[in-house]
Amino acid sequence: MTKGLQMSEVTKYYAEGSNRIAALDHVSISVEPGEFVAVVGPSGSGKSTFLSIAGALLKASEGDIKLNGYNISTLTAKELSNIRLQEIGFIMQSSNLVPYLNVLDQLLIVKRMSGKVKREDKEFATKLLEELGLGSKLKSLPEELSGGEKQRTAIARALINNPNIINPNIILADEPTASLDTKRAHEVVSLIAQEVKSRQKAAIMVTHDERMLEYCDKVYRMEDGKLLLAESSRSVVTHG
Repeated sequence: MTKGLQMSEVTKYYAEGSNRIAALDHVSISVEPGEFVAVVGPSGSGKSTFLSIAGALLKASEGDIKLNGYNISTLTAKELSNIRLQEIGFIMQSSNLVPYLNVLDQLLIVKRMSGKVKREDKEFATKLLEELGLGSKLKSLPEELSGGEKQRTAIARALINNPNIINPNIILADEPTASLDTKRAHEVVSLIAQEVKSRQKAAIMVTHDERMLEYCDKVYRMEDGKLLLAESSRSVVTHG
C-alpha cells in the first residue's frame, strides 16, 4: 500500500454567475513519508483551495485524493472528520492554542477528542515537547509563551496523532511563519523539517516566505489553479 498523500487530476469548480471557474485545474502531486514539500504562488492562485482539499476540509469536483493508500474522495462527512482527527496534523498561521490549556494539555486534547488518554499518550506528548525544547513549559499557558514557543507547541500538536508511526501522518502547514520574525521563522520551519524526517511524515507547507524554501525537498508553484514543479528555489524567487 502506498503511504503518504497522492492527488491525481484534482479539479475544483466554483460557480461565478453563469460561469464555472476552476479554482484548481487538474492538479497532481505525490508526497511520500519523510518528504517536505513547499507550495508557493500569488494570492488567489488556488493555494488555499489546494490545502483545504488535501486536508479533507473540502471535496474536489473531479479527481482522486489518496491518503496512505485509501481513496478519501468517496468518504462520507463523518469518515472525513475521522481522517482529519486521526491522520492529518494542521499547523496554521497563528498557533490557535486553547487559551485555558497548558502546553501538555494542548497536545492531549487531540487524544481526548479521539478517545481516552492513555499513560503512553502522556509519556509520548511529554517526550515530543522535550524534543522541541519545551520540556520546561509543560504547565505554561499560551499567554506565558513566546511566539516561537507557541508555534513549536502547534507543531507538536500536529505530530501527536500517531506515536507508533504505523501509518505516517500528513502534516499541512499554512503560512506557519506569517507572524514570526526571521530567527523564529527559521527555527520553526527547521523543526518541522526535522520532525518530518525523523518521524517519517509527509508534509506540505504553503508559504509566501521564500527564505524557508531551503528546508524543503521540492518546491511547487501554483498559478491560476495549476500546480507546477519548480526547477529550483531560485526559479521560484526569480518569477515570484
